[in-house]
Amino acid sequence: MHSRSSADRYSRPAIFFHWAIVLLIALAYLAIEIRGPKGSDSRVFWTALHLWAGTLVLTLAILRLLWRLWRPAPPEVNTNVLLAFLARLVHLALYVFIFAQPLLGMLMVNTGGHPVTLAGLNLNITLVGADPAARAALKTLHVLLGNAFYWVIGVHALAAIGHQVIFRDRTLQRML
Repeated sequence: MHSRSSADRYSRPAIFFHWAIVLLIALAYLAIEIRGPKGSDSRVFWTALHLWAGTLVLTLAILRLLWRLWRPAPPEVNTNVLLAFLARLVHLALYVFIFAQPLLGMLMVNTGGHPVTLAGLNLNITLVGADPAARAALKTLHVLLGNAFYWVIGVHALAAIGHQVIFRDRTLQRML
């Protein structure tokens, strides 16, 4: 096994934030896809889980950004200019997603006239008041962004696998 220099890999907190957010996004997608029909106990449970996952994604995204500002990423793996540009573009898109998607969801719930309620906690999050017209637009944007990011996440995962299998560089190992 190759030795892992701390200078060429992400820090343990950065790795934790990355993989915790990955799992929470997967959970949020799963929950919304299998939530069940309106009014069912299944829908109540999976919607609550979706809200928890989204709220935790946003919380960890904030912590991840603060950590990244304090402890920058390791130097990039040597690659061609086009691949480096595309990697930065995808990473930027992923950062936008982990902030925008939970916020859009919260705003959608709020403009529907409800606080975001986290089951098990006496915590209700209200960022804005009810606005049915805004809710419709926010819902459309939340769904559109969620669907688009199936593809962005897929490209990111395939690129990591490609670095491992085709380029045989340390890109993937830096986040493990």
